[in-house]
Amino acid sequence: MRASVLGLGEAGTLYAAGLVGLGWTVTGYDPADRATPPGVTRATTPEAAVRDAQVVLSLVGGRAAEGAAASVASFLDPGAVYVDMNAAAPEVKPRIAELVGADRCADVAVIGSVPAHGAATAVIISGGGSARAADVFRELAAPVEDIGGEPGDASRRKLLRSTFMKGLGALIVESSTAGRAAGAEQWVRAQIARELAGGEAALDRLHNGTLKHAARRADEAAAAAALLDSLGVSPVMTRATAEAHRRRADAALAPAEDLLAEFAGLAVANLGDARDRMGMLDGAVRALWRGARVAGWARTVWVRNGDNLALHRAIAAARPGDVLVVNGGGDTSRALMGELMAERAKRRGVLGIVVDGAVRDVAELERMGFPAWARGVCAAGPYKNGPGKVDVPVAVGGVVVQPGDLVVGDDDGVIVIPAAEAVASLLGGRAVAADEARRRAAILAGTA
Repeated sequence: MRASVLGLGEAGTLYAAGLVGLGWTVTGYDPADRATPPGVTRATTPEAAVRDAQVVLSLVGGRAAEGAAASVASFLDPGAVYVDMNAAAPEVKPRIAELVGADRCADVAVIGSVPAHGAATAVIISGGGSARAADVFRELAAPVEDIGGEPGDASRRKLLRSTFMKGLGALIVESSTAGRAAGAEQWVRAQIARELAGGEAALDRLHNGTLKHAARRADEAAAAAALLDSLGVSPVMTRATAEAHRRRADAALAPAEDLLAEFAGLAVANLGDARDRMGMLDGAVRALWRGARVAGWARTVWVRNGDNLALHRAIAAARPGDVLVVNGGGDTSRALMGELMAERAKRRGVLGIVVDGAVRDVAELERMGFPAWARGVCAAGPYKNGPGKVDVPVAVGGVVVQPGDLVVGDDDGVIVIPAAEAVASLLGGRAVAADEARRRAAILAGTA
C-alpha cells in the first residue's frame, strides 16, 4: 500500500511512522524545514507527494487545511481516499470534501493524545470516505468510531467533547494553582483524582446534583471565587462555574421566554434603582423613537468606527430573543444599521439594537416596530471592510456588556444586567415599582 502524509510536524511524523511500521510505502510533504521521519520518502511538491497514493493523510493544521486540499485535489489517484485530520471548524470540512470529492473524503477527528498513543490514538470518522479510512486506522490499532454522515460531523463530535475536556483541564490548572497558593496543592490534587476515578457513577452524581442544587452551588462557587481572589489567583473558571450554576437556578425559577415577558413591563428606572444604578448606559445612548421597549439577551458586536461588517455576521448568527449590542466606538459619522438590516434582523427574531454609534432610517424603524437606541443618527452609510468581533465583551455607553447579558430598554434608556442576576433583579425591580406606587398614592391622598 502507498500512503502520503501532508504535514510532517509532531502528529504527521507519528502517523507516518505508524504507516511505515505496517510495511507501507510512505511519501511525506512539508514546505517547512522539518526532519523527514525514518522510512519516509520526502517529496518536493504536493503533486509528487500524492502521486499513486491510495491513502492521503492531511495533518497541516486547521488554518492550512483547505489550501492543502486545493493543492493536491487535481493530482489524487482516482481510487484514493483523502483523510482530513486537521482540527478545522466543522463548516470547513464540506468545502474540503467539495475540493477532493465527497465520496472519497473522510473527516477524521482525533480523540486523545497523539504524543501519548501515536498512530493508535482513537478517532471518530465521518464523510463519504469514512469506511475506507476506518479500515486504515483499524490497521494502525486505533479505536475507531465510524459515524458515517457528512464531512464535519466527526469534527462537531470532537468539539462537543472539548467543551468538557478543555474546560476540565483549565479547571484542574486553576484549582491546583489555588491549592499551591494556599499551601495545600497535594491535598487539592488528591481530591480531584478521587473524583475523576468515579466513572459513570461520579458523572451522574455531579450532573444530577448540579441540576438539583444549582442555587446553593452557585453561592458556594461565588465564595470560592472570592477565596481565589484573596490568594492572588485569577478565578476565571470558578467565576464561570458560579455563573453557570446561577443561570441554571434562574432557569428553574422562570423559563427564558417567560422571564423576558416579565421584564418587558418593568421600567428601566425601577430596575436601575433596584441595582443601585449599576449597569445603566449613559444618557447619550437614547431611544430613537417614542415608546420603544425591549427586553432580550445581548448578542454583542465590536466594530471599527463606521464599519458594520461584523454586525452582518452577528445578524446571521442571531437567535430569537437576542438584542444586538454594538460597540461602535461612539462614532456618529456613519450609520451602522438602517432599514434593510433591521428587516433582516427582525426576521431572525432579533428584538432590537443598542449601539454606541449611529443608525439611520429612524422613521422606518419606528414603522416596522424595531426598537433602537443609539448615540446619534446619521444618513451616511457604513463601510464593510472589517475587522470586527462577535460574541465578545464590549463597552457600550460606559458599561461592559457580556454575551448573553440581559438588556432592558425603554424611553428613559437602557440597563444591562448579568444573566446570573436576572431573576433577583426582576424581583428587586418589582419591589421598587410597588414602593413607588404606594408613595404616589400617599402623595395624591395628601398623607405623604
